[in-house]
Amino acid sequence: MADTRIYRQFDPVMFFSMLSLIGMGVLMIYSATFQSASQDLYIRQLQWCAVALVLFFILLNIDYHVLADSSLPIYVGSLVFLVAVLFFGKRISGAKSWFSLGYFNFQPSEIAKIATILFLAKYLSDETRMFLVLRDFLLAGLIVLVPMFLIILQPDMGTTITFIPPLILLMFLAGMRYKWILGAILAGIASLPVFWLFLKPYQKDRILTFVDPSKDPLGAGYQIIQSKIAVGSGRIFGKGLFSKETQAYLDYIPEKHTDFVFSVLAEDFGLIGVVVTLAIYFILLMRVLSTARQARDRVGVFIVMGFFAIFFFHFVVNVGMIVGLMPITGLPLPLMSYGGSSLLSTIGAMAIIMNVRMRRFVN
Repeated sequence: MADTRIYRQFDPVMFFSMLSLIGMGVLMIYSATFQSASQDLYIRQLQWCAVALVLFFILLNIDYHVLADSSLPIYVGSLVFLVAVLFFGKRISGAKSWFSLGYFNFQPSEIAKIATILFLAKYLSDETRMFLVLRDFLLAGLIVLVPMFLIILQPDMGTTITFIPPLILLMFLAGMRYKWILGAILAGIASLPVFWLFLKPYQKDRILTFVDPSKDPLGAGYQIIQSKIAVGSGRIFGKGLFSKETQAYLDYIPEKHTDFVFSVLAEDFGLIGVVVTLAIYFILLMRVLSTARQARDRVGVFIVMGFFAIFFFHFVVNVGMIVGLMPITGLPLPLMSYGGSSLLSTIGAMAIIMNVRMRRFVN
């Protein structure tokens, strides 16, 4: 039977901030697609929301220590899915990243994010030395590099790089020496030429057009140019919902309901809408940090900070991409972009964070 005492620590601010962003996302998906062939996507997103909220409350009732203690089989299971998708997955937009399950598609790399954070947090939190030794450094890196390697084979470069921020942050919290941090940074810089060789031509074009979008305005630079036009055309108050004179309505913005949903928001609601939405994200992120600060043990802190790193990275890269401050990487905006797998994994992560918060005073 569930321990009802934990619900006294339920955080309504975190929960309703999350719901607000989901609701705003569904509204923007509808605004972007209401007169297109994909006009039912908002209904699918609502269905995913319902499933995700059920998952949210199920995870609240499973002590996060149980999840941490079970993290190795969960991690291994996620790797099995990543291998299986390479053989049996469905290729979409050039990447074999999805299982087709009839009515919907499922992306196993989203499960791998949660599984890797749980396993990495468990491993590093069990080490009580003031500084990590070389063995810890190598094993922690291996935990993250294995799923990264399998995901880059799909190939899905955007998802692959989301594993790097939590690795760096959690190793720093666990006591990584500064000389190793410096060494890792130098090794990362030195490996860039090799990394460049493995990029697909369209990925190289995205980076080159990030530097100069006008280099290929009708090709690789098209998305970012149209996105910036949409953001700027919203001005202070926006053009309003369902306006037929918008960049989104006229289909100038590719992927407007997924990766570029924030462009639709900026065009519909202008600067006012952007500021309000960013404020909600800020409140949510501060509640997550507050949870980490108040967690009762190391594994709780490490789990929360691992999920914080991924959430923050997704948010910064997506919003930066919309306004041309980051290269286009294909990362969705957490809680707002269309996509069942992304929504499930994000809400699942939020449930585990809330789980840590709710058990801070329970013996």
